[in-house]
Amino acid sequence: MNLLFLSPGFPLEMPQFVAALAALGARPFGIGEQPRGALPPPAAAALHDYVQVASLWDEREVLAAARHVAESRRIERVECLWEPGVVLAARLREALDLPGMRVEQALDFRDKERMKRVLDRAGLRTPCHARATTVGECRAAAERIGYPLIVKPIAGAGSADTHRVDDAQELERVLRAVQHVAEVSVEEFIDGEEFTFDTICARGQILYANVSWYRPRPLLGRSIEWISPQTVALRRPDVPPLRGGIELGKSVLAALGFDEGFSHMEWFRTPAGEPVFGEIAARPPGAVSVPLMAHSAGIDPYRAWAEAICRGTLEQPEARRYNAAVIFKRAQGEGRIRRVEGLERLVARYRPHVVEVDLLPPGAPRRDWKQTLLSDGHVIVRHPDLSATLEIADRFATDLRLFAG
Repeated sequence: MNLLFLSPGFPLEMPQFVAALAALGARPFGIGEQPRGALPPPAAAALHDYVQVASLWDEREVLAAARHVAESRRIERVECLWEPGVVLAARLREALDLPGMRVEQALDFRDKERMKRVLDRAGLRTPCHARATTVGECRAAAERIGYPLIVKPIAGAGSADTHRVDDAQELERVLRAVQHVAEVSVEEFIDGEEFTFDTICARGQILYANVSWYRPRPLLGRSIEWISPQTVALRRPDVPPLRGGIELGKSVLAALGFDEGFSHMEWFRTPAGEPVFGEIAARPPGAVSVPLMAHSAGIDPYRAWAEAICRGTLEQPEARRYNAAVIFKRAQGEGRIRRVEGLERLVARYRPHVVEVDLLPPGAPRRDWKQTLLSDGHVIVRHPDLSATLEIADRFATDLRLFAG
């Protein structure tokens, strides 16, 4: 199989997906902005050929590059696993008459208002919502929906430019903060714990599913610097408290017509136990969540996606032995990392359960914690028992400290 893969070198995990395709015998051809010599080694080694474009968001240039690649070989698929490129990939499929998600369907995954309208028509529980392009529309939507509420970009990803608003005075502050965003979604604030429903699908069937738990919910974790946010991939997602969310996720995929590839949905469980849809994307989760699945389920998610795309099956047996948690760390202070405290003691205490430590070394500049959940590094731990996993994760959250200055 010959595939066009958009942006094979970025974000961080794209090279692993490209390498998985090549390992199955597929021939991936890349289109991206990076010079070939700057591609991460796994992507450079796996690509059969690569075309650099000045801008991945110049559709005419990218289409011309795609047609050039297709002139000398038969291209059978176009894939993009980066959120901003989902619609672009759909346009290329239409232009080259290839199978896969079309533009109208891709827009349902990128435009949060369209997305929720589709699910509303299907009778699924979504937050009350409205699209707004002006300050007046935001104020009117807020008055209609009521406080507290959420203001976030229509086509955003993660929690970037997402704000909780508790009253009219705070709304005015938030409107100034998001004035660079062309369109926003004004939504009912759902009080509850937040989970994911991540799937790999082929031929309309879910071949693999994962449920992760955000501790705390991302909006809070991305708002308070001293918090060490956690994502926990659950060993047993089929427990009664989560079944409603899983059934909701399956219904969402059906309503949106999603039948192949990776999907990442976020949903809420209210104190009363009601599952409420949050949002969904036609791509894998970011922020180390894909390798987290591997540590939990005992499969290679990159290869699993490639198997689904190339063969329509999942050939790896699952072995859900562990709950796995990633803990993101933020240094205290500004400037460069000066020292790390508590790591050796924690690793010595929990050594069998610590599977990955990736912290910025002393001398490295701090990352902007408001712009990336990866912050100043992370630790991944795992344990068969959920309560033990949470206890270990919480120890790394509180007792591991990085200092900058």
